[in-house]
Amino acid sequence: MKIVILLMEGRGSVTATLSEDMLTVLTVNLLLSVSFLSGRLTGCEEDKGLIFTAPREIEALSGACLQIPCSFTVKPQHKFNPGRKTFGVWLKPGAPFLNSPENVVYNSSQLKNKYDMSITGNLTEKNCTTVFYNINSAQADKYFFRIENGPFKISAFCKGVNVNVRDSAWRPRIEISGDMKEMNSVSITCSALTPCPQSPPTLTWNLESDHSRLTEKNTDGTFTAKIQKNITLSDTHDGFNITCFVIYPVDGGKYKFAKAEETLSVSYAPKNTSVSIRLSENGWVNMTCSSSAKPPVSLFTWFRNSTNGKMQVAKGDVYGLNITEEGIYHCVATNDLGNQTSPEVHLTGPQKGNMEDDELSERKGIINTPVKTSLVSALGVFALGCLIKIFMWFLKVKHLSPKNPQIGLLSLNASQKS
Repeated sequence: MKIVILLMEGRGSVTATLSEDMLTVLTVNLLLSVSFLSGRLTGCEEDKGLIFTAPREIEALSGACLQIPCSFTVKPQHKFNPGRKTFGVWLKPGAPFLNSPENVVYNSSQLKNKYDMSITGNLTEKNCTTVFYNINSAQADKYFFRIENGPFKISAFCKGVNVNVRDSAWRPRIEISGDMKEMNSVSITCSALTPCPQSPPTLTWNLESDHSRLTEKNTDGTFTAKIQKNITLSDTHDGFNITCFVIYPVDGGKYKFAKAEETLSVSYAPKNTSVSIRLSENGWVNMTCSSSAKPPVSLFTWFRNSTNGKMQVAKGDVYGLNITEEGIYHCVATNDLGNQTSPEVHLTGPQKGNMEDDELSERKGIINTPVKTSLVSALGVFALGCLIKIFMWFLKVKHLSPKNPQIGLLSLNASQKS
């Protein structure tokens, strides 16, 4: 029996006459090709008894090595014998393996292969972990694994591994665990993808060097490099910028770098609480309470010392009063995390006596430690200036006087005698 098939190619057509045997071969080849490319027919490894485990997607850095974590399981009814020589094969998409050896990129039974690869896992223990060396962007593709154990040979055509290759290094990742409040201890971690644990990246940062280094294995078999440090937070850490660098070694003794930054945001109770004073011409005094806090101060409270203890007199950051209201005052700044009290301020009224109004205004009636310190400093500078002037005058007089006073005296006596 003969069958005529019309094959269309471009705008022309070709008529082929096929026998039943030729048609059978053609059909088998077509089915095998479809099975390889789609993996949706009954040729999948689960149906044949091979369970292949590897990441569906993995990314490599150009010029570096890449480790593909890989393992497989063979169902008991199949004759996988660990005592026999076992070989692993990696191939790219195309026609079936048996008919297309050009698609094989690596075969552990051969000394020379298309790609610089190595199966580092123990195949007799069903570990097919593989390392690509000096991978490049041209090698980005989908790869399939095949196991050969004597007469038992099977390919994992249903579960390929998509290998992507990038030119630039991955940015590291900074993570902070814990409540970002002063006095709390938090853990700061900088981590980086480690596509090849045989040649791991180096991590550095601008924190103190007493940190721990570790390489963790992820659930999918890949690895992550980390550095970690525990610190106790204070208000001085707020706004601190953490910078973490990662350095990947690549082919040719070169390196590829990347960095990540994270700014600390630390909450803290009020700090540096102080009072500033301003006197108006009409004798009115405005005292302002200021403080550094995060979150900002929610309440300022003013107190005055009395014979019965500290008495609250006002709320708000500014407290206005008459200069005649003598006393010792202070303010308290409060936010959600705590409070802080300012140094005390001594307020005294105008001194009694017959003084001009402008003299009263000049005195201002306010005495506090900073003011006293300023006055003492000013007086000290003035006194020092006077001493310097006296000393310079003394040197000038000494320079103008005779070098030998006795000779001058003898000359005077001689003239008197004559």
